[in-house]
Amino acid sequence: MCPLERDGRPAGPVVYEPSLAEAVRSRPEVERWVWRSTAEIYRTLLAAGVRVERCYDVQAAEALLIGHEEGQAGQARSLAAAWARLHNLPVPPDAPARAPESQPSLFESAPVPLPPGTDEFTALLDVYAGQVARTAQTEHPERMRLLLAAESAGMLVATEMSRSGIPWRADVHRELLDTMLGERVPGAPEPRRMAELADEVSRAFGGAVRVRPDLPADIVKAFARAGIELSSTRKWELQQVDHPAVAPLLAYKSLYRLYTAHGWSWLEQWVHAGRFRPEYLPGGTVTGRWTTNGGGALQIPKVIRQAIRADPGWCLVVADADQMEPRVLAAVSRDPGLMEVAGRGEDLYADLAARGFGGDRAQAKIALLGAIYGQTSGDALIHLAGLRRRYPAAVAYVDDAARAGEEGRLVRTWLGRTCPPLSVAAPEEPDPSQENPGGYGSSSAARARGRFTRNFVVQGSAADWALLVLAGVRHAIAGLRAELVFFQHDEVIVHCPAEEATTVTAAIAAAAETAGRLAFGSTPVRFPFTTAVVECYGDAK
Repeated sequence: MCPLERDGRPAGPVVYEPSLAEAVRSRPEVERWVWRSTAEIYRTLLAAGVRVERCYDVQAAEALLIGHEEGQAGQARSLAAAWARLHNLPVPPDAPARAPESQPSLFESAPVPLPPGTDEFTALLDVYAGQVARTAQTEHPERMRLLLAAESAGMLVATEMSRSGIPWRADVHRELLDTMLGERVPGAPEPRRMAELADEVSRAFGGAVRVRPDLPADIVKAFARAGIELSSTRKWELQQVDHPAVAPLLAYKSLYRLYTAHGWSWLEQWVHAGRFRPEYLPGGTVTGRWTTNGGGALQIPKVIRQAIRADPGWCLVVADADQMEPRVLAAVSRDPGLMEVAGRGEDLYADLAARGFGGDRAQAKIALLGAIYGQTSGDALIHLAGLRRRYPAAVAYVDDAARAGEEGRLVRTWLGRTCPPLSVAAPEEPDPSQENPGGYGSSSAARARGRFTRNFVVQGSAADWALLVLAGVRHAIAGLRAELVFFQHDEVIVHCPAEEATTVTAAIAAAAETAGRLAFGSTPVRFPFTTAVVECYGDAK
């Protein structure tokens, strides 16, 4: 170890310690620890009972910087890769992704090796100093520094949440499965209720041919024999069909998803000692939203949320950001009218409706989400025209992002996370059925990227803001028994003793407002949370 200057260079001699945990524990004055990878190192520290306030994750920073500089996603980001780039050497690929497991392993796979004779600590110092210099050369250095700090904080939160786990009642989960799916019959491929529904589907088609409801090809063929042509077996298409097989088929499909995604096998694999411990992957998508390595923690069905229950004497503080993306659009676009609406801290859509959509909240919501997500046909197009008149800067902001995406240019979030370009195909004749508010034509692939970048500048900026919220909440509850146990896009869950619930609720609200100021500067925009203090997650909504 050694202390560092602000430019990343050593500020003192290298010190050798026999134990990382004891070295960190004995230096509470350290403002920030710089290391290769939080996922590799912090898990070991937590196992030793050592908590770190702040860190700088070189690997996470490399991913953001190489994306910002070259507009490339998914590039190698290991210390060895960063060191090779620094010295203009061939860049080694990252180690293969580890297969999902029932529990994250204590030690990750071995790091990508550096060239023979290269000292790892010297390489770490060189790469970090290089990243500090590269950050200073970005379009908005202060914003990029904040993004790197936020991403590193997210890595700490993710590691801590994986260790804490979500409190999970396996007995409640099993009771839900037994009630909905029916008991498991020895030797049968499906539980009782699913088998009954499968029989109903076959009988609805006449019973002459056994129809497998879990096989889309079987369903399409069965409907074809009945004189009904389907292009898919999606729910919305089946709901338009008048046939006695539809009702049991839709019921079967719903239970099938539950059985395969969160059935008995999932429970046995993922829930141990009263906790579900998924492995979170911060920045797992281009927009910065998180993913998980197995377990499906970000797709927990509402019915299964009944199994997420606080420990005795504890509670769950469930906080959901209100209309997060429209508020972020107001902050990044600096549209005066939309900032005024987003600064009231109330129902943004209702306020918009009262100001220009005849009081129709649904129309106001369609218009604003249409602008963000590129829904530019039908009713959305009509309402968007009204939105464009009233909030021109906000609509122009996403229009410009869409245009940049179509033209193959780099598009960034407010803090500097970058969306990589596609290889733009040769221009083709505009499709007259496609409305394009920006007035520019391009290939279908370019149009698709334009729709993505239109949303990217808002969704990605919202993801960056959410990281700052997490960091703020983590800092505020550090002296409490409370623990962050879940995060999903715009929702945070803190598990805490009942007597700490009021403090935690206030901490979340304060963290949201602070994150808004840190990320977007001084604006009137507010970022309220709807918070519920419950014993069961399923009771929060």
